Amino acid sequence: MAILSDKEIESIRSNANIVDIISSYIPLTLKGKNYFGVCPFHEDHSPSMSVSTGKQIYKCFSCGAAGNVFTFVKDYENVSFLESVKIVAQKIGYNIDIATSIGKTIKHEKEYEAMDYALKFYQNYLKTKEGEKARKYLNERGLSDDVIKAFDIGLSSYAKDNLATLLLKKGFEQNLLKEVGLINVDGARIYDSFCNRIIFPIHDLEGNPIAFTGRIYGNEKTSKYFNSRESKIFKKGQILYNYHRAIEFVKQKREVVVVEGNMDAIRMYASGIKNTIALMGTSLTKEQRQIIKKMRAKVILMLDNDEAGELATLSIGQALENDNVECYVVRLSDYKDPDEYIIKMGAEKIEGLISSPISFLEFKLFYYRQNKDLNNTADLITYIKQIVGSIENIKDNLTREITLKKLSEQYDIPIELLKEQLDDLKKEKVIQEPIKQEKEKDSKYQKIIKRIIFYLISDPAYIIKFEKSNVFINDQKYRNLINEIIYYYKKNKTISMAEFISYMSINSLNELFLKIINETEEELDSDNFENYIMNLTKLNKEDKIKKLKNELKTTLDINKKVSIANEIVKLKKEV
Repeated sequence: MAILSDKEIESIRSNANIVDIISSYIPLTLKGKNYFGVCPFHEDHSPSMSVSTGKQIYKCFSCGAAGNVFTFVKDYENVSFLESVKIVAQKIGYNIDIATSIGKTIKHEKEYEAMDYALKFYQNYLKTKEGEKARKYLNERGLSDDVIKAFDIGLSSYAKDNLATLLLKKGFEQNLLKEVGLINVDGARIYDSFCNRIIFPIHDLEGNPIAFTGRIYGNEKTSKYFNSRESKIFKKGQILYNYHRAIEFVKQKREVVVVEGNMDAIRMYASGIKNTIALMGTSLTKEQRQIIKKMRAKVILMLDNDEAGELATLSIGQALENDNVECYVVRLSDYKDPDEYIIKMGAEKIEGLISSPISFLEFKLFYYRQNKDLNNTADLITYIKQIVGSIENIKDNLTREITLKKLSEQYDIPIELLKEQLDDLKKEKVIQEPIKQEKEKDSKYQKIIKRIIFYLISDPAYIIKFEKSNVFINDQKYRNLINEIIYYYKKNKTISMAEFISYMSINSLNELFLKIINETEEELDSDNFENYIMNLTKLNKEDKIKKLKNELKTTLDINKKVSIANEIVKLKKEV
């Protein structure tokens, strides 16, 4: 696989005019020096995104989105950084190998490498003579060899330490293997986490294996499924199963089917319904909802046909509806889940259900109607209140209006009365909810540091001035970010905002950096910069005085007290 270097990435970026690329997605209008457009990353009704040709960056003054040409394509297309580089390259006619990977030092590289080795071990073990029984089990369940290969399905060995022995011989550290959930350590005993189970790998959004699910396939008297523990690279609330395979098909159809289990997703995908992803539990985290929202696709919830699946459909659908995601529901009758339904009824039948789902509103009306006699006044009042309460947080006025109108027509209740009920619920909520604290504002110290960072990234001359000042940054995250800027400049002898954004694409500090360039804008002025350095030095000394005063109160040593007092006097004079 060819490696795409930092130099090549920068060459692609510098040859791609950000205005041309962004205007291929959204209309832009020139106003003064910059272009403006409606931001695609939030519900924007007036142009709040600014695109600078000079700096080759964009900023949204409303939602805080910011970045360079790659960042925009990455977030708009909902792809990885590498994919965004490839898309931009194709748009400007820059030929790169589709199998190219980025030649960067990836955070947690050894963890990913260990998971790759483990995956290959499991896949190869399934192909051995010892894997015949497991292969037969999978084939009998309707999973062909092609499907097994497509989903990287493997088998953990009967021996309890084969993988551990292999990986330790490969030079992987014991603590690392334990942290990612591949081995367990009990005193001097080291053994594999998975033993004699069919292995289903779990991938991150970019397709890297980060965890495993092990399933029994014989008559073992143990839990049916066993999952990897969470680790530095596996946070189940931040991924969706089968996302990396499904995303291209979701884009084509503008529709995503959400199922509950890994096996449901595999069965659906193998049956030709490739725009399918699976939950990592029975709920959706904020991060997972954001992933789905970025797909910009209609969501069809097809969860298990039991009480838990029904309740999950309600809560997940409500959360997506609150996020203004178009949501529909398919409920399977007589069969437990999509896997069982396809085995018994076939793919064509389930495709028919998917092509004519019910709206989430219809599902809610059905759900709250259950076990109620709507001829009974008390039940009817409860039902109406539940429906009205469920639409309280919906931001979309049209959805709220249609729901209220439907209730009004069905039960001959004046719509004005229903709206009053909705208003009353909102008032009750305001009274009951604790007052939300205002968003924490930056301290004076943080404001100055952000200004300094803006100067450093805007003109390398200020990097030299900053280093000469020897000013100390006592906030570690800002200190680390400044160190990254200085390192990049010294390595490349040049720096710009747009360049540095690409460099920071896989760095955990990237979000902080993008926030700073979004919030900060001023004409560069050498006197101002020197004032920022001087004020930062002053604040550092004031902070030191504060700490020394606390130390003075607690120390009992007379000589030490004198020494601390003298140091306080000296610092005060300097301040």
